[in-house]
Amino acid sequence: MGVYDSIVRGLNEAIEYERDNLKGVKTHTVKISPLPLYKAKEIKKIRISLNLSQVAFANIVGVSKKTVEAWESGRNIPKGSSLRMLEMLDKNGQDMVKRYVITQ
Repeated sequence: MGVYDSIVRGLNEAIEYERDNLKGVKTHTVKISPLPLYKAKEIKKIRISLNLSQVAFANIVGVSKKTVEAWESGRNIPKGSSLRMLEMLDKNGQDMVKRYVITQ
């Protein structure tokens, strides 16, 4: 089956799905865990456990050093994708740091 045929088939399945005609349409249910909440001490604990400076931690999370400072002091709280990134660092931080930190 070519790319065009595959796209057309997928579009036809989407139309049938919208019409509540699920016959022959594959569906998958995905459950996403709610975003965790991290307090100032927990954020600093994650960073320290990974042996990272605030600058390196900020670069991995994708925020500024000032943002990390604000989180760790409790002046600001992380939201959205930053929370998910903190969760991943909390659970798999060592593996992630190995991928992003370039040692010289």
